[in-house]
Amino acid sequence: MRTFEEKVLPSEEDPKLDEDSGHPRKRGGFSLRALFIILVVAIVIGCAFLFGYSRRRQEERAANQAAQEEADALPIVNVVKVQRAASTTDLVLPGNIAPVTEAYIYARASGYVRKRYADIGDRVKAGQLLAEIEAPDLDQQVQQAKAAAAQASHQLQQAKANLEQYRAQLELARLTWQRYQNLVKDGAVSRQEADQEQASYRTAEATVNAGQASIGSAQQNVQASQANLDRLISMHAFLSVRAPFNGVITARNFDVGAFISSTGSASSSSPAGLELFREAQIDTLRIFINVPQENSSSIHVGQPAAITVQQLAGRQFSGKVTRTAQSLDPNTRTLLTEVQTPNTEHLLLPGMYAQVRLVDQRSHVPMLVPSDGLIQSANGLEVAILRDLDGASGNHGEAGRSYPPDAKRVHLQIVEAGRDYGANTEITSGLEGWEYVIVNPGDAVQEGAVVKPLTVQIAAPAKAAAAH
Repeated sequence: MRTFEEKVLPSEEDPKLDEDSGHPRKRGGFSLRALFIILVVAIVIGCAFLFGYSRRRQEERAANQAAQEEADALPIVNVVKVQRAASTTDLVLPGNIAPVTEAYIYARASGYVRKRYADIGDRVKAGQLLAEIEAPDLDQQVQQAKAAAAQASHQLQQAKANLEQYRAQLELARLTWQRYQNLVKDGAVSRQEADQEQASYRTAEATVNAGQASIGSAQQNVQASQANLDRLISMHAFLSVRAPFNGVITARNFDVGAFISSTGSASSSSPAGLELFREAQIDTLRIFINVPQENSSSIHVGQPAAITVQQLAGRQFSGKVTRTAQSLDPNTRTLLTEVQTPNTEHLLLPGMYAQVRLVDQRSHVPMLVPSDGLIQSANGLEVAILRDLDGASGNHGEAGRSYPPDAKRVHLQIVEAGRDYGANTEITSGLEGWEYVIVNPGDAVQEGAVVKPLTVQIAAPAKAAAAH
């Protein structure tokens, strides 16, 4: 090694060995090894600096490119296609069940209850005896009226007999006067005697007329007496309380022995009651419902209905609309509607609370959009729909800017809303059915804005309206 160094280096530049250590002596204060280490460190630092600088430049270029892409990117919006609402709608309303016919049976005659034949819950037929009332004073009035009617009839017969007598006397007076007229002509009697017979004839004629008038008065008296008798007999018939129709007794407000007044009833159990019995016909029941104003136009006579009650889970009863009030209640803005249903099994009872479902077949079916797509603005209610971009290619916007093939332009369409089903809302006008509506439109959704649509599925159209 030393020989090689001698060949390369001049002899005068050979390092001198240190006498103590045997290493080359330093020249000018530094050795070659120190220079080499400094050079290596510098190279490493330079490479690290260049690597860091390059990495930083790449990150800056990537950030700038991402920022530029973000600035140039289109807003992404969720859209759904407009659908038709259900052609049939259900309207569920609460109702009160009542009998189709109900009668409050009062006492027409005053007296004491002698016997009772029916009580609450009994099924009775028309004309069936329910109770008997005892009224001795009314019995006496009937007997008195019968006697008065008989007396009036006798008076009529007497008047008729008197009339026959008056007519006979009239005929005799007429013949006598005729004879006297002939005798006056022959000079057999005086003129004075003939005038007296003529006066007798006229008196008999007036008596006949009076007898005829007396018969008319007697006939009127007979009619009046008979009418009074018939009235009392009818009143007497009310002592027997009878059922007015086939039904069930739902109330009884008296006891046997209680005094019954024609203006009310008094008994130990019901001191202030007014009715003796209450009878209801429950083979057919009617349910009264109040239809809100927005649904009143869809209610018509003959419309089918389904009735359910909580106590009879799983059972549904069929009915139909029989009549409406044809006028809204100004306090509640509802239409009073009557629904009738057969009750041959007598499962439904008057006074029950029921749910009535009305089915309406709509001739004009509105559109259905998500409720989150509705926008309330100064122009009214709007929805944001998508349209194709303007331009020959259909994908160029303002200033020749190019957009993706699926880019669309926003248009705010004014609409009118119908029924609100919560998640969805009916649109009665403003949409035709081909439109796509933006759901939850943000600030970027403005008139004419270009967006990138993302199609989502709309919820199934609701069939039944919320119960009121």
